[in-house]
Amino acid sequence: MMNTRLSVPADIPAQRELWELAFGDSGAYVDNFYENYYRHDRVLVLVEDGHIRAMTAWFDTTFVVPGEGEYRAAYLYAVATHPDSRGRGLAGKLLADADRYFRGLSILAVTTVPAEPSLHNFFGANGFRECFRAFEGKLEPREIPAPKEDSLLRPVTPAEYGAVREKLLADIPHIAYPVDALTYQAGCCAVDRGGLYAGETAAGPVCLCAEGAGDGLVVVKEYLGSPTAKRLSLPDLPRIAPADRWLVRWPMPEEPRVSGGRKFAMLKWLDSEREKNWDWDSTAYLGLAFD
Repeated sequence: MMNTRLSVPADIPAQRELWELAFGDSGAYVDNFYENYYRHDRVLVLVEDGHIRAMTAWFDTTFVVPGEGEYRAAYLYAVATHPDSRGRGLAGKLLADADRYFRGLSILAVTTVPAEPSLHNFFGANGFRECFRAFEGKLEPREIPAPKEDSLLRPVTPAEYGAVREKLLADIPHIAYPVDALTYQAGCCAVDRGGLYAGETAAGPVCLCAEGAGDGLVVVKEYLGSPTAKRLSLPDLPRIAPADRWLVRWPMPEEPRVSGGRKFAMLKWLDSEREKNWDWDSTAYLGLAFD
């Protein structure tokens, strides 16, 4: 017998085992999810004969479309199938069951960040379409200007970060995160060299999220602000997130029909009219992927 249901606390050991099998994340990383974000209704599990064979967590977010509206959106996370049960269509069944659950919550949009390029095809076969793109580039210490005496970037709370982030993204379609999701991200950052930072420059506000990825690499998961503001604050990067090298992500340019960047995240509308009328040639910004 197979069914999809909300998780219960007693499921956590099996969920953790599945998470670690699927993604290889450290105990500290998984601890952060269960300590800072988990609730029983934020994880769906597919159970067969009493055993959890697939799972997905989700973040309650908002898809902000300037001039049009704000839509409650579910960001699917940690979509995983037990290795012994792959190839049987269980993940597709789980996603379909999740859609029904989200419709019951009046959630109109679902987003996800495929963990690898091949998974774009899997999610595409399950109703998702490309929507969110991002630029990224690598930096080495020799490419960063020497710091000035005064630091422009400072650690901020998740609530402070969210406020600056929304100010900087106000004019572009984007995913907005609630404080509890940003608290989870802050916990991810804390596992290995990183954090949430913001500052005020002569060219306006700036914020960035830095997370260690091991082997001397720090991923700046988003770097927001005007080009001049980012240039002014860049010398602070080695101080706040020391590394041998950095991978930096930033939004697509705001000009319409811009090309470039890379496929990053995908969107599924659960409302047929919204699906039909959405301009799929446009791009939006998701930014903070909990990868």
